[in-house]
Amino acid sequence: MKNLRIHYGWYVVGAGFLCIFACLGLGRFALGMLLPSMGSSLDLGYSEMGLISTVNFVGYLAAVLACGPLAERFGPRRVVSAALLLIGFSMILVGRVSHLWLIIVLYGLTGLGSGAANVPMMALVSAWFTPERRGRGTGFVVIGSGFAFLLCGWLIPFVNAAAGAEGWRTNWLLLGIVVLGAALICYLVLRDSPAEMGLLPCGMSAERHRAERRLPPRPLDIGRVVHMAVLYFLFGLTYVIYVTFIVTSLIQDRGFSEAAAGRAWSWIGLLSILSGPVFGILSDRLGRRLALVLVFSTQAVSYLLCALDLPTAFIYLSIALFGVVAWSVPSIMAALVGDTVGPEKAARIFGIVTFALGIGQIAGPAAAGWLAEQSGSFRSSFAVAAAFALLAAVLSALFRPRPESPPEPFPETKGEAGA
Repeated sequence: MKNLRIHYGWYVVGAGFLCIFACLGLGRFALGMLLPSMGSSLDLGYSEMGLISTVNFVGYLAAVLACGPLAERFGPRRVVSAALLLIGFSMILVGRVSHLWLIIVLYGLTGLGSGAANVPMMALVSAWFTPERRGRGTGFVVIGSGFAFLLCGWLIPFVNAAAGAEGWRTNWLLLGIVVLGAALICYLVLRDSPAEMGLLPCGMSAERHRAERRLPPRPLDIGRVVHMAVLYFLFGLTYVIYVTFIVTSLIQDRGFSEAAAGRAWSWIGLLSILSGPVFGILSDRLGRRLALVLVFSTQAVSYLLCALDLPTAFIYLSIALFGVVAWSVPSIMAALVGDTVGPEKAARIFGIVTFALGIGQIAGPAAAGWLAEQSGSFRSSFAVAAAFALLAAVLSALFRPRPESPPEPFPETKGEAGA
């Protein structure tokens, strides 16, 4: 096993890509495209459709706090696979029922599975890669969401057009089957640690491994954990305002047609595919702090361009800037957590900071919607998002690396077989 030309960590990344594709891309983000046809078929009001989404978030938040201890006890492989099974079966059942309360319960279980799969999967990558390669590993995992955006953008309208008013049921069935397939692949491919296969983490030399084993256990620095949680909260608070209201703003504030706004949204999905790998690798090369500063600064400019009364060309620039950094913060944050607390505690701590992200995702749309009602447009909401993104950039620059860690950027480790 030690002479593999491709380190097994990259197979873990491939399974992780499918995991995020399934648990977030399909389990959470596909709902936005399915709700219109579901609402029409079941005669649901806006508040009822909103309740379905809210319960999913509640389930997600409940899971991210519990899945860290579960992963430590049962192993990430079992937790991720079981969570994907829960997502797949609950999605299939959502398409089989008609009562609102049943849909709410089932989609709450989908949210529970989404959180329980996402957090251990992102933390597991930390165990398979050294700090100087960790960002690129997590970067390729998070782009699963971008590919799911593209799939749903094509598949769901196609099936709805072919199957008619009840096409949403077929879509839930098909997406649920895809998630079940991802669960099987993850169970077959994932391993809980490199040691399970007689390997060292990707990028780790035997000499370095022996040296690190002699180090005392890392004490948990609560200040750094809180700092990361605040950064992730600000990311959740700001990016969700943009993705929730950019299409509505283009139509209502800028006079775009629905088709033109839809094309703009498609460009975000396409550009976002590059965001995780590009900025994950940059964080390996330049350091996590500088990468986060670059990402949050780019997002602040993107939001500000929508807040100002500028020509339409600047709106397209805003969309392009947001797209190229869309999924970069989760990849960098997962790597940063692994750097800060070590692979053994990564799942538990990443669950905590992801809980902060979820709170921001809930608070952002509510606050932005209220501001839009008061001001008559979404420009004030985007201005607030820009201000908080700028604050996140400043706080990123102030993050203190561990004193015993090598200076950023970390040097590459040479000479490992299969790296």
